[in-house]
Amino acid sequence: MFLLIKGAAVYAPEEIGVRDILVAGEKVVAMENSLSVQDSLPCVETIEAGGAFLVPGLIDNHVHILGGGGEGSYRTRTPELSISDCTRAGVTTVIGVMGTDDVSRSPESLLSKARGLEEEGLSTRCLVGSYQFPMRTVTGSVRSDLVLIDKFIGVGEVAISDHRSSQPTWEEFASLVGSARVGGMLSGKGGVVNVHMGDGPRRMEYLFRLAEETEIPITQLLPTHVGRNPDLYKEAKRFVSIGGYMDLTTSMPVSSAASGEVKASKGLKDIISDGLPIERVTLSSDGQGSLPEFDEKGKLVRLLVGTSASLFREFQDAVLQEKVSLPDALKTVTSNVADVFKLPSKGRIKVGNDGDLVLLDPSRLEVKTVIAKGSIMIRDGEIQRKGTFEQ
Repeated sequence: MFLLIKGAAVYAPEEIGVRDILVAGEKVVAMENSLSVQDSLPCVETIEAGGAFLVPGLIDNHVHILGGGGEGSYRTRTPELSISDCTRAGVTTVIGVMGTDDVSRSPESLLSKARGLEEEGLSTRCLVGSYQFPMRTVTGSVRSDLVLIDKFIGVGEVAISDHRSSQPTWEEFASLVGSARVGGMLSGKGGVVNVHMGDGPRRMEYLFRLAEETEIPITQLLPTHVGRNPDLYKEAKRFVSIGGYMDLTTSMPVSSAASGEVKASKGLKDIISDGLPIERVTLSSDGQGSLPEFDEKGKLVRLLVGTSASLFREFQDAVLQEKVSLPDALKTVTSNVADVFKLPSKGRIKVGNDGDLVLLDPSRLEVKTVIAKGSIMIRDGEIQRKGTFEQ
């Protein structure tokens, strides 16, 4: 199957001008000023882009594909991910995580769900582990899971500075990161540890100690939810300034702004204004995770669910409202994520990479067409391919 996209304004994520793109099977095989292959190749399907923006498929690096939540008892377990939850938001690759619940959910179930989503058309990877330490694994150790199981590319989300954490000691945390690094090296994977940051007063103490007291590069860590309060956000920016990464969460409860949580799109503008390297910043949705809202007495009043749609919305807001350049905003949801997690065929439009492509309306940056691994998932705003049990 061949797919030819003609006359697209390509952001790869860097702006490279109007190009024709040819996809064969799952891969981009040609990108030229003009391609005319309809007569020489059988079964060529053509999309006339008409100057629409063509961008890499978004990578959502933190999704509870099995569902999340559960902290408000059994009824608060959130639903599993469906592929159109992602494709409608231009997301073609997800990295699955478990979260708080490693009792009724397991790494084996995470793997099975990831493989199912892959069969349905998404690209998927997973992180081994959960909030808790020591971690449930498939083979008996984090290092072995990374080396022996293809889908596992890192560890997390490991909770610190949070009342739901298992409160690992500094030594336990450092040992875990060391195991993840070696497992990643042995398997050619990133071995990145996704660190769930809570509201606790210790904030990022463990991460800075790792940078100061060990030989492990701090790029082995990706602290997430770092915009949840102003003090944590300031520490995350300091972490970036010394060579680390930070991940801003795009799914936010309605009431979160009142508590000082940093809206991801505003955070991007602020980071660029401060002269910090945008290449060290990623966005993720916390999709299917629970978003609790409490009243002034701390009583749970309602529970919302994170969505991958929030990832695309914050990307849009960064460009349209905060005036972040389109390439810089794109990097945080495409190439930066691919670089952090060592996904060389993802995050960039170039010959040899996977055919994960999204056509956007140039004026409103709305999703028009989504192509995942060379297959059309959405065309002109209409879903073409649904999950097995989607209506």
